[in-house]
Amino acid sequence: MDRFKMIFQYFQSNSESVMNGICGLLALASVKIYNSLDFNCPCLPRYNMMYGMGIMFVPPIALFLCGLILNRQSVIMIEEWRRPTGHRKKDLAIVKYMCTFVFTRAMVAPVVWILTTLLDGNCFVCAFSGSVDPDKFPGFANSSSPETQHLLYKVPCKEDVLIRNNTSRKAVSRYLKCWSQALGWGILLILIILAFLARSLKPCFDQTAFLQTRYWSNYIDIEQKIFDETCCEHARDFAHKCILHFFQSMHNEMKVANFTKKSEDEEDHIHGITDKEQVNKLLKYWYQSKPPLSINYPTQRQHIKGKSNGCCLEDHKQTDV
Repeated sequence: MDRFKMIFQYFQSNSESVMNGICGLLALASVKIYNSLDFNCPCLPRYNMMYGMGIMFVPPIALFLCGLILNRQSVIMIEEWRRPTGHRKKDLAIVKYMCTFVFTRAMVAPVVWILTTLLDGNCFVCAFSGSVDPDKFPGFANSSSPETQHLLYKVPCKEDVLIRNNTSRKAVSRYLKCWSQALGWGILLILIILAFLARSLKPCFDQTAFLQTRYWSNYIDIEQKIFDETCCEHARDFAHKCILHFFQSMHNEMKVANFTKKSEDEEDHIHGITDKEQVNKLLKYWYQSKPPLSINYPTQRQHIKGKSNGCCLEDHKQTDV
């Protein structure tokens, strides 16, 4: 169980290579899901458009949400925005960088899904078969208007008796698939050009602000992970000592079970915080009063004395985050 937990935490890390790998897996999963999808157009007026557009755009929303869930930085971005300023000033550039990082990667799988549906063309044919001009196709030109419209909606259902022997059914289907594929390749070309321009023009701009923003974005992520690890260490020692205190009257039984205190050589993570109220005050202080981003002053200790005392720290100047 611990191994799976470690793997999950590893994939939630802030490493760009890991996040790119996750986005790639989501993109491959979107293609696999689409290929295994049992596509059945209803071939009915008003429902064709709803079904075709639904298949094209509803799954990308779910894939986008999955991308946000798997990206640990999306939660950190929201927390950083809503968290009180404390000993730091809010830097909107960092939040914007996080937002760009999160949304660009979360959009990979949805874009792949949309491009796949357009290049395949079946959704497009289902959605717009009733919108083509029947005069362009001889097999529909001589029919009455209501009958023609009804036949056009039947174009995606090639096994339907009414449309199966119509000579222009394949022509309408090819016509719509050509438009769908042209649209798909056009979108793909635009995305490639934008990515090329972003890569090519990036060295032309001053990288100082970008490097600073990227550094502090990574710092916020690492700081949160180290704080969580420290809390886990403290919670483990706190629980260990509470249990030892509870079983103090059962010293002999504890010896039999080898449940004894840790040796003095082992590291103590309690740091003088010894009851629930002190822990709650410490966590509240961490959230509301961020530690200043400076290590030029002596190591500061938080003096929490009893239930009547709060967390006390010397005041420091605000530092940019």
